[in-house]
Amino acid sequence: MKEQPVSDSAADRLLLRFVTGSSTWILLILIGLVLAFSLLRFDQFASVPNFRNIAVDASVLLVLGVGATYVIITAGIDLSVGSVLVFAGVVSAKLMEAIGGDGWGTIALGLAASLAAGLAWGFLNGVLVAKARIPPLIVTLGTLGMALGFALVITDGVDARGVPAKLAEVGTGNAFDEIPYLVIIAALVAVAGGIVLAATRFGRHTYAIGSNQEAARRAGVNVDRHLIRVYSLASTLAGFAGFLSLARFSTTTIDGHGADNLQAIAAVVIGGTSLFGGIGTIVGTAVGVFIPAVLQNGLVIVGLQPFWQPIAIGTVLIIAVYLDQWRRSKYRT
Repeated sequence: MKEQPVSDSAADRLLLRFVTGSSTWILLILIGLVLAFSLLRFDQFASVPNFRNIAVDASVLLVLGVGATYVIITAGIDLSVGSVLVFAGVVSAKLMEAIGGDGWGTIALGLAASLAAGLAWGFLNGVLVAKARIPPLIVTLGTLGMALGFALVITDGVDARGVPAKLAEVGTGNAFDEIPYLVIIAALVAVAGGIVLAATRFGRHTYAIGSNQEAARRAGVNVDRHLIRVYSLASTLAGFAGFLSLARFSTTTIDGHGADNLQAIAAVVIGGTSLFGGIGTIVGTAVGVFIPAVLQNGLVIVGLQPFWQPIAIGTVLIIAVYLDQWRRSKYRT
């Protein structure tokens, strides 16, 4: 039996999927950025130590991005993750400073405090979104200010520096003298998040709610409970990211996370997750986090003022959303 040739229309559809596929253009953009910065500052940018720094920068953003992916797939948004990161780091640092000592017990309590602080904000976000029916944009905009405000109140605006030396070693050390511990930890979080999203009931319910919330409700999904869990997960991971940031810098860096929420959302959307809900993968987010990380690193190396960083990231975000809309319209036709 002779094989039937692929029709022109089928070939066109395959080509369209390749051209508009998220993984294709994400990689092209990433490769283009790396090449551009390498041409401008080869010795400084295209070096193993600098690529290692980019990977470490992306690792904290990846942990934020995993949680943000779940939220955005449900057609929600969480603007508070950067402030929750700061608040959780402050709570953790203050607790470890009060306990004193350099043992793993102190570090474990600091980690627990960071996760609990994140979970508390996420639970509040989820309840207000799911039960009070307040739009997630408004809820998380409010908790963004609240979390950052409480962090400033607790510290009087002065960064806390009571970080155990062993935790700092985790934040700056490398496994096998090559791979940063933070990169390994973030990769494990991404793998776990990807498996849960792709292969569990929790993940299926997340997609179902984002595709059609009412249809999911009629199918027996407890939408309110699931949304609370999703927002709790996102903020718990933000708390964990705060702990990782604390490990890396040995201080809370309160003023250093103003654009984290924008970078996380940009990374998720660039990675192919639709702001309209129902579409997205952790793999795409894992690739997408390198776009803002490379931009931030490259702009510093070429000598541009830091003020240009949010402009560049915001521009990439707008382009990503436009491409998402264009891709959806092409698939509908």
